[in-house]
Amino acid sequence: MSGTVNKVMLIGHTGDEVKMHYFEGGNSIGRFPLATNETYTNRTTGERVSNTEWHNIVVRNKAAEVCEKYLKKGDKVYIEGRLKTRKWQDEKGLDRYSTEIQCTEFTFLTPKAEGSTPQQPAAPTVQTPASTPAQAPQAQEDDLPF
Repeated sequence: MSGTVNKVMLIGHTGDEVKMHYFEGGNSIGRFPLATNETYTNRTTGERVSNTEWHNIVVRNKAAEVCEKYLKKGDKVYIEGRLKTRKWQDEKGLDRYSTEIQCTEFTFLTPKAEGSTPQQPAAPTVQTPASTPAQAPQAQEDDLPF
């Protein structure tokens, strides 16, 4: 295999509201924590064990604005992206690292509240321009019954 793959797919619940940062030139970044859970039964004790893993999600530009508008704390969301590790030095001069998920696609999975108006879009699926191919291949129709 000559290539490599850096792809992450997560389904979890947001741990906070989207925090936006705006830059000169109109670019923006949205950041929020995402919790994923794992539950299993310990074979020796028979006890049910639950682990929560926290992920730092980073969304850019228009996708970040969509997340800020529609995502609330506790919402369930599907995130697709790639891992990115950043390095910096703290105030003591020690090297510090942070691993983030650079989001390229997302789908909101929490149903809309009952009070929403019919004109509001359903849970949008967004694909960021960085992951969109220059020309999408033409769809072919299949004769499959499903």
